[in-house]
Amino acid sequence: MILKERINNDLIEAVKKREKEKALVLRSLNAAIKNAEIFKRTKLSKTAGGLEELGALSILTDEEIVGVISSQIKQRRDSIVEFEKGKRIDLAEKEKAQIEILSRYMPEQMTEEEIRKEAKAAIEKTSAKTARDTGKVMAELMKKVKGKADGALVSKIVKELLAG
Repeated sequence: MILKERINNDLIEAVKKREKEKALVLRSLNAAIKNAEIFKRTKLSKTAGGLEELGALSILTDEEIVGVISSQIKQRRDSIVEFEKGKRIDLAEKEKAQIEILSRYMPEQMTEEEIRKEAKAAIEKTSAKTARDTGKVMAELMKKVKGKADGALVSKIVKELLAG
């Protein structure tokens, strides 16, 4: 079953079981996926042929959906930081619960050790020597770890490895 179908099936189940929070999060995720598909269709409309072809091409792949989920999680993490600064622990907890729901649709996350191993391989492949080469290394590395690791953690590890 593709990821989009799984999300829709889980949404239907959540509505039937009256799980309001889960249904809210999954509706929000569906809206974000739909917006990403519209954006993709708009970009493709400049190059694609007929409407049928355009409709088929604009459907997001599982990898693209993982990217949408990842950005939804990142938005919620940013909100948590702001809520905690504003002493709104109740809202921060709500965001954490939403992250937990969204995380169920993400691939298994890499450990820091696995990220380090991949980062070292990317540094070797790009022949990076200094912190100025971070961009090259990140471009190479993110191809392999996208959706499986937090970009901020990956960046931190690459900078550490290039610094010393």
